Amino acid sequence: MEYLDFERPIQEIKNQYLNCILIEEKSGINMKEVCNQLQSKLEKTIKKLHSNLTPWQRVQLSRHPNRPYTLDYIEFITKKDSFIELHGDRYFGDDKAIVGGFGKIEDHTFMLIGTQKGRNTKDRQYRRFGMPNPEGYRKALRLMKLAEKFRKPIITFIDTPGAFPGIEAEKRGQGEAIGKNIYEMMCLKVPIIVLIIGEGASGGALGIGIGDKISMMENSWFSVISPESCSTILWGKWDKKEKSAESLKLTAEDMYKLNFIDDIIKEPLGGAHFYPKKAFKLVKKQIIKYYKQLSIINIESIIKKRKDKYISIGFFDENI
Repeated sequence: MEYLDFERPIQEIKNQYLNCILIEEKSGINMKEVCNQLQSKLEKTIKKLHSNLTPWQRVQLSRHPNRPYTLDYIEFITKKDSFIELHGDRYFGDDKAIVGGFGKIEDHTFMLIGTQKGRNTKDRQYRRFGMPNPEGYRKALRLMKLAEKFRKPIITFIDTPGAFPGIEAEKRGQGEAIGKNIYEMMCLKVPIIVLIIGEGASGGALGIGIGDKISMMENSWFSVISPESCSTILWGKWDKKEKSAESLKLTAEDMYKLNFIDDIIKEPLGGAHFYPKKAFKLVKKQIIKYYKQLSIINIESIIKKRKDKYISIGFFDENI
């Protein structure tokens, strides 16, 4: 387990607790009382640290190297061997930064699509750190249209620092691909559930982020720009990233207060990276809850509510 700078107090107590268990196993001395005290101290320390997290600390947690990614969630919440990954956009190629395919959750078939990061250096390069190219968004749209054809609900998992900013991506129509996805998702004739499980940055997130129900993990964020990029634009350096994170109102709590999302999924004590299996169960429960709510509404009403949801965000004046 890796620890962030502000998690150091947790690391120290966790190491003491693990050493206590090790001593008991090797020596045969009864250390149960001491271990229980350390475990209680560990829980209290985690609760104290996580009850006062700043927006920047939540951004850091969303990027934690041990945090579960899209394929981790898909593997756990779908029935064994039921997920069939589909590849390619049928125009240019297969973007590894976006994964998708049909899978069963309980007895229901869903189209599951999400941005995927990598665990090690080689995998991160292969997945381009979860930053999709235009063909990634076109693949996602192809799969969504396939889901619509077979009348299967769609689930999207968002965890991206943004769309890939390379010259080749721009040449192949990055902005058009994202814009088309937003347009098409507004009218898809199947329910769409959106889950922000980590980073939700800019058009990279919006390209698969239009839905009837949107939830954010407690330690995720959703914004038009990352705190570092915002700091660079406003002050010419990254030093103000903490201030930017606070000003951008990017946390799940901020998004909920602004009515941009429907729910916040509370994470296990210490965050999803501490207890991933508990996080998987919470996400699965939320998906089933949303599916049951949407499955009893006719599709015309769903589409109307979806459009009204986004039209109501922000303000505009037709007389200007």
